[in-house]
Amino acid sequence: MLGYIYELIARGIQIYQILLIIYILMSWVPSMRENAFGRFLGKIAEPYLSVFRRFIPPLGMIDISPIVAIYALNLINRGVFQVFKMIESAFFM
Repeated sequence: MLGYIYELIARGIQIYQILLIIYILMSWVPSMRENAFGRFLGKIAEPYLSVFRRFIPPLGMIDISPIVAIYALNLINRGVFQVFKMIESAFFM
């Protein structure tokens, strides 16, 4: 059961990462963010990315905050995995 819950959380994080990458790539063609799909991704991605943009200013024309945001999601995924492993070893040995 715990493995299923972890897989569900991991897949959710993975899907969110893919949506972030699509949103970031859409910034190369500004008109893509103006359609319905672009606005939808903006509503999903911008609240998370804005947290990192507050602390990491753009370097000229390059915004590295999305890279840090995706890396943070990877760390969260690893942390969730470790927590589930600890719970599994504590209760199911």
